Amino acid sequence: MRLLIVEYDRDAADYIARAFREVGHIADQAPDGEEGLAFALDRQYDVLIVDRMLPKRDGLSLIGELRAKGMETPVLILSALGQVDDRVKGLRAGGDDYLPKPYSFSELLARVEALARRRGGRGEETVYRVADLELDRLSHQVTRSKGEIVLQPREFRLLEYQMKHAGQVVTRTMLLENVWDYHFDPQTNVIDVQISRLRSKIDKGFSQPLLHTIRGAGYMIRDK
Repeated sequence: MRLLIVEYDRDAADYIARAFREVGHIADQAPDGEEGLAFALDRQYDVLIVDRMLPKRDGLSLIGELRAKGMETPVLILSALGQVDDRVKGLRAGGDDYLPKPYSFSELLARVEALARRRGGRGEETVYRVADLELDRLSHQVTRSKGEIVLQPREFRLLEYQMKHAGQVVTRTMLLENVWDYHFDPQTNVIDVQISRLRSKIDKGFSQPLLHTIRGAGYMIRDK
């Protein structure tokens, strides 16, 4: 998943973002409502995590603006205000879930995953298949010919992105931006190393290779 965390407390935001990245997700951060609005309108996210009390534009105003513009991305509201009336106001403002502070990361993760599943039920794919290779975005399980393949979080994100664009050339720039969240070239061979590791896991021992290098262009997952 790609998440946006709009949280004014830098330490809290860093902690949440790091925790989500450790379980294989991409997490962007915005410190105030105005920057959060700009991020949400400029990029595509699976779930938004929005603190209610934000500088420049409060969380409810941010959510209301997004809903007014027709954005349906699920929003989980974080707030120190946990009374029933506060939760009702948050949900009526356009939030999809409301988690009072303090909270545990395990509960936050479970709620975010539930929102992503709900959105998936409205049409977003949660399982990708190419030939006999299958990737389940929700369970983080990968199988080929029904045999489980164990991937590290970065390898999973790399495979997920390529399977989402199966049959299309995926460039190095696309991978850097969407898998590593880099918006510059780090001038390393990190992609080549990870592609090699991933290829050894999904293609080794099978007569039909699925992960192909397109010389001078990038990479492609395809079944022929």
